[in-house]
Amino acid sequence: MNVLDAIYSRHSYRGTYKPAPVPREDLMKIMQAGLDAPSACNRQTTSLIAVDDPALLKRLLHVRKPPIGETAPAAIFVLTQRVIAYRNTCYAVQDYAAAIENMLLAIVELGYQSCWYEGYLTNEERIGEQMAQILGVPDDYELVCFLPVGIAEEEPAAPRKKAFGERAWFNGFASEN
Repeated sequence: MNVLDAIYSRHSYRGTYKPAPVPREDLMKIMQAGLDAPSACNRQTTSLIAVDDPALLKRLLHVRKPPIGETAPAAIFVLTQRVIAYRNTCYAVQDYAAAIENMLLAIVELGYQSCWYEGYLTNEERIGEQMAQILGVPDDYELVCFLPVGIAEEEPAAPRKKAFGERAWFNGFASEN
C-alpha cells in the first residue's frame, strides 16, 4: 500500500476487534511512525505508551463508563508536554496531532484499525488524568489521546464526505479558478 492509498482508505473504526494479539514488532513500527512526525522547533513534545497486557488494558479502558475500544488487544496512549517551542508559543497540540495521524496511517498500512479518542480524556471528565495515574505518568506530562489497535471484526464504513469543491479551492476562498 502506498501512502495515498493509506490516506484514502483510513476511516475511524469504532467496532469490535478480533481477539488476535498485535505483535510488539507492529506496535513498535506504529509508535516509531508517531515519533517520526514533525515537531515544532524539534521540541519532541509527544511521548507514547503501548499497552498489550490484557488486564492492564481492561483496567485503563474501564475508567470510562461505558468503556470504548474495550475489545482491542492493544492500545497506544499519547502523552504531551506543554512546553514553549518558539516566541512564547506552545505547539504541543500540533506535535501530537501529527504523531497521531502518522500512527493512524501506519495502523492501516499494517492491516489494523483504530480511532482517535481524545475528547473525553481532556474535557471536564479528565479521564486522561485517571489513565495517566494507572500508567505512572509523571505530572509534567498530559495523557491526551488513546488509539485502540487491532484487527477489525467488520470492514470500517467510509463516512460521507463533502465534495472536493465544497472544501478546497485554488487561488482564493470558494473561487472558480
